[in-house]
Amino acid sequence: MEQVLYSTLDNPAPENRTEGFFETYDGHRLRYAVFRAGAQVAKGTVVILHGRNEYIEKYFETIRDLTARGLWVATFDMRGQGGSARLLKRRNHGHIRRFVDYERDLDTFLEKVVLPDTRLPFYLLAHSTGGLIALSAAPYLTTRIDRMVLSAPFIGLTGQLASPRVIRTLAGMLTAIGLGSLPLTSKLKEPDFRDNPLTSDETRFERNVAMMKAHPELTLGPPTARWLTEAFHTMDRVTSPYHLFSITIPTIIIAPTRDGVVPYTAQERLSRYFRAGQLVPINGARHEIFQERDTYRAAALAAFHAFIPGSDAEENQEVAALGT
Repeated sequence: MEQVLYSTLDNPAPENRTEGFFETYDGHRLRYAVFRAGAQVAKGTVVILHGRNEYIEKYFETIRDLTARGLWVATFDMRGQGGSARLLKRRNHGHIRRFVDYERDLDTFLEKVVLPDTRLPFYLLAHSTGGLIALSAAPYLTTRIDRMVLSAPFIGLTGQLASPRVIRTLAGMLTAIGLGSLPLTSKLKEPDFRDNPLTSDETRFERNVAMMKAHPELTLGPPTARWLTEAFHTMDRVTSPYHLFSITIPTIIIAPTRDGVVPYTAQERLSRYFRAGQLVPINGARHEIFQERDTYRAAALAAFHAFIPGSDAEENQEVAALGT
């Protein structure tokens, strides 16, 4: 039997799950998993959309947090990364032909897996690139998704050696002359906790590095010029007041104030024109809030459960008990 998910000693896969592959509209196999809560009556299903160079195993801890609150979780590795089909012969190049392919894959996942195999109502938890996908698809998700939680959505870029304008220009030039499958750099940086922009929690950082070393086939290298060009064009579109006005799904934006990948100011600016969205700053946190230190992570989870109907019931019961 084909192994789908991978466990390590410090990151075991949650039980009570279904795992496998589904096929996209253009014939790619994408890896997915559905995790069921222990409660007899589910409070709904959270669809998790990952960031770039992420995969299902990285969310095992967060999945346990959500299923412990009576929520089911459904998630998949995006095309071109994790355990899903890669798009280039050089499989470590992060590539996409069109950004809308991500949205079509989400639509297929909802149709083939989430709608028939999970429990209503449906919520979306999207991190970084997943947040950009969610923002782009949101006007068409109104009848399917009840609420969205965006974690550090990828609507801007910071922390690079070159400025965003230079990166955008170079990526656009390479794409225009037919070299969009090339990355702007061939350097693969060894993960180092000391200068990482993702998390201030060394234990979780090293846990993720251990998973990468145990299963390097899940990891990804630099994005290609085409990927960057598509991402920048999508950022321009989804941050326009016209697009934001068209989104009616109630949304919170969990924004780490020390984000070293997406500028906090860009996330703050997004919320100003987003009539259905509300900004929730997490002071001191870095980009990967659900991989952060307990104090930051707990704040993000508290915001999530306060926003998702029913998932804060256990916490409210505890508060009520203390008051009696």
